Amino acid sequence: MQEIRETFFDLLKSSPKPILADGAMGTVLHSHGVGFNQCFDELNLTNPALVAETHRAYIEAGSQIIYANTFSANRYKLADHGLEDKVAEINKAGVELARRVVAASFRSVLVAGDVGPLGVRLAPYGRVQIEDAKAAFTEQIAALCEAGVDLLVIETFGDLYEIREAVIAAREFCDMPIVASATFTQDDRTVLGDTPAKVAQALHKAGADIIEFGVPFSDPIGDGPVNQAAALRALKNNVSLRDVLGLIKRIREKSQVAILIFTYYNPVLAYGLDAFA
Repeated sequence: MQEIRETFFDLLKSSPKPILADGAMGTVLHSHGVGFNQCFDELNLTNPALVAETHRAYIEAGSQIIYANTFSANRYKLADHGLEDKVAEINKAGVELARRVVAASFRSVLVAGDVGPLGVRLAPYGRVQIEDAKAAFTEQIAALCEAGVDLLVIETFGDLYEIREAVIAAREFCDMPIVASATFTQDDRTVLGDTPAKVAQALHKAGADIIEFGVPFSDPIGDGPVNQAAALRALKNNVSLRDVLGLIKRIREKSQVAILIFTYYNPVLAYGLDAFA
């Protein structure tokens, strides 16, 4: 497992420019006629050609990391489609499919195991106990690691306590590189009111190697997607984000953890911390 960690981190350290990952899988699948009421993850078994073509298109566009089609492949979300007994099968199929596409591309591309929210509320706000959530994450993560991913991406969580359990489950199960992604509302807090500073501290302590912050903001130049220069200006002018950058710098002085800040309109803004000074 140490070799995998070195491969991922060597890529980050050696690349002279930002590392390019792929984009949304579900959006592309939907554009090909897959309904939102269908299980995207099941396509690893029922329509692997469509999933493979999506991976292939991202690689041809220059992606150096592709995410396996496993974002919702946990037992709670799969239960909505009567597939809760196929957690391991669907996750392993997603990784193996991505691996075959990478092999056929003859390019150096990493495969990330994609882990999303469970789709249910954790206690005390919901019916799922913390230990049950952790068990569900462990089940999925075990399948992804056994299938041979290069890293884990635990992404798009609005509940700090849920994503923390996912990161802890991943770190206890394996020594895989972990990217943890939390999203924030317009007031720069999670849906349960946690600040970016609290989230960064908790995820770092839980064992995340790279932490992402998803930051929404109003379009500063009118309708539609903003350009990256405008996005960067908006982020620099966000007082709460400027505050959290001090915390980020202190974390990086003591560990290998890295922080990415991205917007809901744009791809990842892969600027160094000095760009926000």
